Amino acid sequence: MYRDVSSCNTYNYGDALYWDARYVQEAESFDWYQHYSSLRPFVRRYIPTSSRVLMVGCGNARMSEDMVEDGYENITNIDISSVAIDIMRRKYEHVHQLNYMEMDARDMSFFPDKSFDAVVDKGTLDSLMCGSDAPISSVRMLGEVSRLLKPGGIYMLITYGDPKVRMPHLTRSIYNWKIILYIIPRPGFEKPGGSSSNSHLEPVPISDTGVLPADFVLEDPDSHFIYVCKKMDETTEVSDISSYPLIADAL
Repeated sequence: MYRDVSSCNTYNYGDALYWDARYVQEAESFDWYQHYSSLRPFVRRYIPTSSRVLMVGCGNARMSEDMVEDGYENITNIDISSVAIDIMRRKYEHVHQLNYMEMDARDMSFFPDKSFDAVVDKGTLDSLMCGSDAPISSVRMLGEVSRLLKPGGIYMLITYGDPKVRMPHLTRSIYNWKIILYIIPRPGFEKPGGSSSNSHLEPVPISDTGVLPADFVLEDPDSHFIYVCKKMDETTEVSDISSYPLIADAL
C-alpha cells in the first residue's frame, strides 16, 4: 500500500521536453486518474464556483472545461509544456473563463502571494516525484502552492500516493494546512458481485504521520487519494473545514 517510486518508470516526468514530445504525439484530450464527473462532489463541496482557481499541470485535459460548464468562472491553467499550452489556448480562445500560461509549477513567481482561492493538482506532484531531484522539486512546488493560496484557500491534490508517502510532504508546518483525506476507486471499478458503494464520499480518518486506521481496507487496491488541504491562519479554527460525508450530486 505504500506506493510511490514503484509507480514510476524511467521517464523524467519533470522535464518539459518529455511532455512536449508526448503532446505532439497525443494531441487528443486526456484526463489523468479521474474525470471531473467523479471528482465533482469534492470540487463543489470545497471550492465555490466564484473562486479564482489555479490548475497546475493542466496538460490537455478536459477538467477545466468541465468545471466551466459546471459554473466555475475563473480558472488559470499552467503547464510546463509549451506544446500543451499552445494546443489549449487555441482550443479555448473564445472561453473567457479559461486562461492558459506556460509555467513550471516549481516557480510560479509570476503570481503575487495569495493570488488564488484554490489550487487543483491532478497528477502534477506525482510527475515531479517521478522526476530527477524529486524531494527538491516537491518542496519547491508545494511551497509555491502554499504561497499562492489565500487564507482559507484549498489545495486539492488528486494522486496515486497513499498517506504514508504523501503526508510527509504535505504536513510541513510552514504550509499550515489542515488536511482531509478521501479515497476514490479508479474509474470503472466495481466491488465483487457488482455492488456499488458511496463510501468514498466519506472522509477517511488519518493521523498526522499518515497512518490509516488499522482495520481500514481499500475496496480497490489501485484507488486514488484526494487530499483536501485548507490554508489556515491565526484566525482560522481547525473545525472550520468541514469533513462531513458528501453526496454524489453535491451542489
